[in-house]
Amino acid sequence: MTRVPLTVAVLGLGEAGSSIAAGLISAGAVVRGFDPRVPSGPGVISCADDADACRGADVVLSLTTAHEAVGALKAALPGVSLTAVYADLNTSSSSLKLELANLAAEAGIARFADVALMSPVPGKGLHTPMLAAGPAALDYARLLGGLGAAVEVLAGPPGAAADRKLVRSVFFKGLAAAVTESLRAARSAGCEDWIRDSIAAELTAASASTVDRLERGSMQHAARRADEMAAAAALLRELGVPPRIASASEEWLRQLRTEQGHT
Repeated sequence: MTRVPLTVAVLGLGEAGSSIAAGLISAGAVVRGFDPRVPSGPGVISCADDADACRGADVVLSLTTAHEAVGALKAALPGVSLTAVYADLNTSSSSLKLELANLAAEAGIARFADVALMSPVPGKGLHTPMLAAGPAALDYARLLGGLGAAVEVLAGPPGAAADRKLVRSVFFKGLAAAVTESLRAARSAGCEDWIRDSIAAELTAASASTVDRLERGSMQHAARRADEMAAAAALLRELGVPPRIASASEEWLRQLRTEQGHT
């Protein structure tokens, strides 16, 4: 018996969308795509608009941007089958994911999935780790998993996956910001190579206990560390580097001290 290939609509063919589309095609799916600014890549059936891309699709992947997610859904609805899974893969708030789910449900599209991409897509494409939540999370995992995607299903409403990604982003994007600010300060101070080696050594030596040590140390030594970060912020200003992370760290440490009953 010949297996009918899965038809997937990809709305948004930027870096992430085009990479995932290519992976879907390699896995044997039929891919219909639309992006008003980016031409369809090899193997992608180029469509006239969002609704056209969705016609006949078993799964719709919205990979536009958070700002365009509502508009893309509204434009797509005339072409989305009532049995299709509509998955929003954009990075956004849980409230926006819930709004999208409600808009879809009002139009009769009950199979909505909130999907969070948990690492950069380039180089991984379809194999980018994903979290899925919402009424169609299991269906999404089954359909995309059958093509090789790694999807972890979360219990909870649309927005549960988005929340986890954003909480995680506080660490990863915050870490990147701290590293960048430290490097810029070190460059101005003439010790960039030294700080690069120091940061690399700390990251290499990190273990499961590092998280507890960082949290516990911040609480135990909040006052001293707040003063230290105030001095660091003053140094950065002298070096001509805006101390955004240093100042935010000082403020956070002083809040920790206040929470512990100190003034």
